[in-house]
Amino acid sequence: MPLPLEQELAEKLRRLEALFARPGTEGERVAAGNALDRLRARLKQLERTEAALEFRFKLPDQWSRALFVALARRYGLQPYRLRGQRANTIMLRATRTFVDETLWPEFRELHVVLERYLEQVTRRVIAQAVHHDVTEAAERPSAGAADGREAQECGATG
Repeated sequence: MPLPLEQELAEKLRRLEALFARPGTEGERVAAGNALDRLRARLKQLERTEAALEFRFKLPDQWSRALFVALARRYGLQPYRLRGQRANTIMLRATRTFVDETLWPEFRELHVVLERYLEQVTRRVIAQAVHHDVTEAAERPSAGAADGREAQECGATG
């Protein structure tokens, strides 16, 4: 069963997609389907008049990659990665016009919603399971400047 925040995210994504072509009533859904078909047709027309280019997108995390790949596939594009490329790299052949005017702007808006949601969920889970104070760490003057000692380096793996 989806969590309330997950339902909220899904609803926010649906509302945001409505700005791009996905309304709510049956008639609007049919119209949106037609609009999506027109977008795909426009993409094919652009490909006939404008050369498709190979684009390289470097996306910061698995959530961004999943969202981007799903959007590309929705438009009938085939995202891929070349052998030896890092997991954060997604390649795509498309026209510059389609990437600049449709795909990338839509991804950016949906990505903002997704990031906010993931931040909320992360803070909620940490507050419930680890410690209620999920504020940022306090800032202090540099220890090295104060007493000449260096801090030991550590980092999360992933």
